[in-house]
Amino acid sequence: MLQEPAPRYQGHRSYSYLEPHSDYREFTLAKEVGRVPEHDLGLSDAQRERVTRLLTEHTAISLHEHPVILPEDVRELRAYNRTARQRTGYEGLARSGLTAVFDNFMAGASCVTSENGWKWNDLIYALGMRMSDLYKQDHVFLATSVADIHAAKRDGRLALVAGLECSSPIENELDRIDILYGFGVRQLGIAYSQANMLGGGLSERNDGGLTHFGRRAVDRMNKLGIAIDISHSGDRTSLDVIEASRVPVFITHAGARSVWDTSRMKPDEVIRACAERGGVIGIEAAPHTTLSAEHPHHSIESVMDHFTYCVELVGIDHVAFGPDTNFGDHVGLHDSFTQHLAIGKVHGAVDHPRVPYVSGMENPAECFSNIVGWLVTHGYSDDEIAKVIGGNIIRVLQEVW
Repeated sequence: MLQEPAPRYQGHRSYSYLEPHSDYREFTLAKEVGRVPEHDLGLSDAQRERVTRLLTEHTAISLHEHPVILPEDVRELRAYNRTARQRTGYEGLARSGLTAVFDNFMAGASCVTSENGWKWNDLIYALGMRMSDLYKQDHVFLATSVADIHAAKRDGRLALVAGLECSSPIENELDRIDILYGFGVRQLGIAYSQANMLGGGLSERNDGGLTHFGRRAVDRMNKLGIAIDISHSGDRTSLDVIEASRVPVFITHAGARSVWDTSRMKPDEVIRACAERGGVIGIEAAPHTTLSAEHPHHSIESVMDHFTYCVELVGIDHVAFGPDTNFGDHVGLHDSFTQHLAIGKVHGAVDHPRVPYVSGMENPAECFSNIVGWLVTHGYSDDEIAKVIGGNIIRVLQEVW
């Protein structure tokens, strides 16, 4: 269920102020809207009106997305990423109903060292390139404070929070965290599946926990006011980070291992520890992640099985959504980057039917309308919905930032 385009959106397309082929390389891009059929939640007219009202009245925040447009042919993805000039999905975001989005700037650089050597310089290049385009339009803007998110709601704009899935690019240079803060980054992951200088990743068979350098990095993030994410960290490292941080941490995009038994999901112990320190888990929706025995064919129903489990486990005040979607063929992206992302190599992986996309949670334009629609049809109150679509995240950010 898509929302009407935000009035503030004036049709900006990424880098449209430049000359294609001359100033930058053009790619045929995926559709932002209508790439796959709309998911039918069976909403009545009254329920549709309630969904729109809830998104209009309350702050809606996606805790984890990649709201960029992929090439239509994912075989071009590596060449596209190497330009660092990924296109932001402004049209899709304008139809999302979101107030704010945590945009994790991968661009092939933030977490993964590819065969072509994405390093610190490549990350800064990718950040700067995306920001240069962001500043050329007036609907989506870089947010660095809770006040910015409130201003976005007031002014009919969309606040984009810059984040990175992991801290690998800082290597062993602590002050690089300050530099990222200076560039506007307000959320950092610890490790992306593979271990790094800070701690263990979830794909490692042996997780040594948070390193001494990692503890110093957590302390620096606390001092600066950077939200910490442990989604891709190993279990021991996750618990160590929760213990070391003086403020709550996020699991920005994951699910419950008790619902689907792979290391990509979080065990009850980690989810509880995060909640006990005031943190929040954002429920993931990337293809073939948050499956369930009840719904192994990945769809919004599978995703919401993880949501309901986590609500029962730690309470509705500690659950939100980080769908982890983009505009384009996400399954093809996973297939293309399996070697580097450790996708498919998680321990305890269970056979399941593959899907071409996650129905109801395919891209950032549709996720939150469908999430709210699902919650409406399952009897959640307005106050409960307001908490899980944004209120819980705001509470944590007020303490962290």
